[in-house]
Amino acid sequence: MGVRIELLVVSGCPHTVAATLALAEAARQAGVGDAPVTVTAIRSDQQARERGFVGSPTFLFDGADPFATPDAPIGLACRMYSSRSGLTGVPDLERLRDALLRAGIGRATAAGDR
Repeated sequence: MGVRIELLVVSGCPHTVAATLALAEAARQAGVGDAPVTVTAIRSDQQARERGFVGSPTFLFDGADPFATPDAPIGLACRMYSSRSGLTGVPDLERLRDALLRAGIGRATAAGDR
């Protein structure tokens, strides 16, 4: 079985589409553009606690959050990521691709290199 790629979101999250597109492009650049991605909607505080959900969107690779921060509050909320231009609702494409590679998903390709 391959590595599991999952995107956790809340209903109505304004960053879901951008997160999905960024994840697909990062996977393509990592050489695993055909890897299945599961999108899971977190619908309750209980489900958020059970999943350790710290905001939408959350990227999980084999169940691990590559962007986890210590003591992040768990709950139904939006999540922000640091980028070169400030806070944003989705990680930079480069950071997302590198997180996939660090998780052992894919390999660097010429398309992914600049």
